[in-house]
Amino acid sequence: MNVITNKANTYDAIVVGSGISGGWAAKELTGKGLQTLVLEAGQTIVPEQDYVEHVPVWDLKFRGMQDRQYMKVHQPMQRYIADEWNSKFFVDDLENPYTTPADQPYLFLRGRHVGGRSVMWGRQSYRWSDLDFEANLKDGHGVDWPIRYKDIEPWYDYVEDFIGVSGQAENLPQLPDGKFLPPFEMNCAELEMRDIVAKKFPDRRLTIGRTAILTVPHRGRAACHYCGPCGRGCITRSYFSSIHSTLPAAEATGRMTLRPFSVVHSLIFDSKTRRITGVRVIDAQTKETLEFHSKIVFLCASTLESARILMNSATPEFSTGLANSSDQLGRNLMDHIFHAGASGIMPGHEDRQQIGNRPNGIYMPRFRNVKDKHPDFVRGYGYQGGAAREDWGRGSNMPGFGVDFKHQLRQPGPWRFTFGAWGECLPHPDNRMVLDKNKVDAWGIPAMRISHKWRENELAIFKDATTTAAEMLEAAGAKDITQMNTPSLPGECIHEMGSARMGRNPKSSVLNQWNQAHDVKNLFITDGSFMASSACQNPSLTYMAMTARACDYAVKQMKRGDL
Repeated sequence: MNVITNKANTYDAIVVGSGISGGWAAKELTGKGLQTLVLEAGQTIVPEQDYVEHVPVWDLKFRGMQDRQYMKVHQPMQRYIADEWNSKFFVDDLENPYTTPADQPYLFLRGRHVGGRSVMWGRQSYRWSDLDFEANLKDGHGVDWPIRYKDIEPWYDYVEDFIGVSGQAENLPQLPDGKFLPPFEMNCAELEMRDIVAKKFPDRRLTIGRTAILTVPHRGRAACHYCGPCGRGCITRSYFSSIHSTLPAAEATGRMTLRPFSVVHSLIFDSKTRRITGVRVIDAQTKETLEFHSKIVFLCASTLESARILMNSATPEFSTGLANSSDQLGRNLMDHIFHAGASGIMPGHEDRQQIGNRPNGIYMPRFRNVKDKHPDFVRGYGYQGGAAREDWGRGSNMPGFGVDFKHQLRQPGPWRFTFGAWGECLPHPDNRMVLDKNKVDAWGIPAMRISHKWRENELAIFKDATTTAAEMLEAAGAKDITQMNTPSLPGECIHEMGSARMGRNPKSSVLNQWNQAHDVKNLFITDGSFMASSACQNPSLTYMAMTARACDYAVKQMKRGDL
């Protein structure tokens, strides 16, 4: 291996990854005075050049139907979420392969570019409560979280103030309120459902979703203009991403060096000092190998990628992966089970229709196992969804032909309300990732082998969420109710987490309460790897808050000479 290294490649800190966690690490470390190198495996994204939310369908070669042959060969996994507009934001599966057992399909949806999946994420932003942080201890699944809500509460405040989260305060103990911008408005059918739920199901609360999309100008970014296709980019920077917010803040300090096309091969470990001294990188374009050195390293490459880097950094002492004396590295993978729920036609309000494309829906916080114990499962689920009038696409399921049929489809159809559930996944040691020594990626790095399946508790949650959604629709007078009966594949929710969990005991966890590796004190991991449980809320806000908290701790430790 031909290694290029020199003293110029030395920094105070190295951040691996530039997505939601990596962007926050870059912002915090540079803001606290550290010369910081940010390594990104993929290309640079320039919003004015690469965002495609306003490209009309007639300007696309395949009119929005995709180059199906190309997708079949190069993006057989990514095509489940990518479209002809945004497919360039998702990886080439030929270059980035992974394997699974035949009976455990896993859908790994990922982006390799500056900003990572913060360019395409769903932007739902919810706090956790002690119902979540205490769950492992109380019901015996996984290991006890080494933190509680009071430890992260000020960091939730800090992050929300910077990124801008719109939402409605509800004063619910299981879903703490935050520092909100004005909420998006619910439409008439949603308001009707809210009132019916409040009357007939007093243990439940229907509210507008809490989302990192601006409803008013905030920190130099414009309010949302309701164009709709957020997953293709946002030229007005109205939703939070690291490209819009944290990376520009880091760059403004003059202390960030951003290096795209930098595929991290492994970390360099000094067994005498028991510290990481640097990072080995393969240039994605030239394939040459380089080394960069620093006093601390923040791994923010994503749950599975960070675990792979540590496994590929194995030493004689840590034969199954760096910092893995606990044997928990790669284990306890979690994702949210979804595709549960139901939808139905809501009679009435035919004289009203939507204006614009609101980039957000409703939210119903968890109500199972909050006060009363459910007989069939532990933990719970929350609903997302909303109401909208059916458009011309309903014609594919309608009888009709000719001019009158076409004229009928020019008018909006009835209101349809949909409840979709996101259910908690319990940590399990056999849901895991290991290296597949028989397959490598385009840069010669061993690929991942991912084993993850839904178990009894997740499937019981799925069943209850589907039945309960139909019951609420029926209670609201909905017609033609259809239930969702096929669970998502593990990974499909794109909320993978848990591969290097934090805990109180080094024998059963990889990280301590500060996201610091028990075995290697100058290594911090703040992507989804650190999660000791999954809750049922979208996890990104917690990643950001914990990243800011860990950076604050790391810099204070450096100033004391402890790192």
